[in-house]
Amino acid sequence: MLNEGAPSPFLLLGDHAGRTIPRALGQLGLTGDALDRHIAWDIGVAALGQRLSALLDATFIAQAYSRLVVDCNRRPGAPGAMPAVSDGTPIPGNRDLIPQAVAARMAEIYQPYQDAIAATLDARAGRPTVLVALHSFTPSMGGVDRPWTLGVLHRNDSPFSSAVLARLRADLGPLGGDLVGDNAPYAMDDTDNTIPLHADPRGLDYLELEVRQDLLADEAGQREMAEWLAPRLAEAVGAI
Repeated sequence: MLNEGAPSPFLLLGDHAGRTIPRALGQLGLTGDALDRHIAWDIGVAALGQRLSALLDATFIAQAYSRLVVDCNRRPGAPGAMPAVSDGTPIPGNRDLIPQAVAARMAEIYQPYQDAIAATLDARAGRPTVLVALHSFTPSMGGVDRPWTLGVLHRNDSPFSSAVLARLRADLGPLGGDLVGDNAPYAMDDTDNTIPLHADPRGLDYLELEVRQDLLADEAGQREMAEWLAPRLAEAVGAI
């Protein structure tokens, strides 16, 4: 957790910010090259979250473990929570998992992350809070290029998401406002876990933001994106 107790209304989350794999799992049978790819983590999100945390004076809770070990944005028991194949790449260490192995990963990795979010929200009770889940997406999936620079994912029940979408599209303007995806390249649906788990029972507004990974590929890109996003997120929260 970064910047614990920060005063900002934003609570920043990074479900797939890390790519650590417990030594006992033997890299899940993968090579280092595979673990560098988007299948293992949301490239650039850890650095983006850290920079936004500083710029917005907001708490950032990031999962350090790879989404291949446990995808914390999937409900326990969901098919994609511990995938045997990811974007065409077999994950040997996730094949034929016995119930005890699944339970161990959930107890050691999934639950502490979700508990940290819940405890932070409990400590903020009575304070304005907006959950912002940060993700990044690969520029090409299955051989198909993805033109979007950013994506705003929502369920048509989020005033903040609507305000952010309008703000980002207006600012990009002729440079490509239409390249800010409205539920693209992904749509927020029943596969999502973290936002529904924490925002819904507390009646909190939220944003699930996707950033194309080539825009976060290096320190300069991460800094530029954070500095561009921070004031627009602040403006959007002030507009609702």
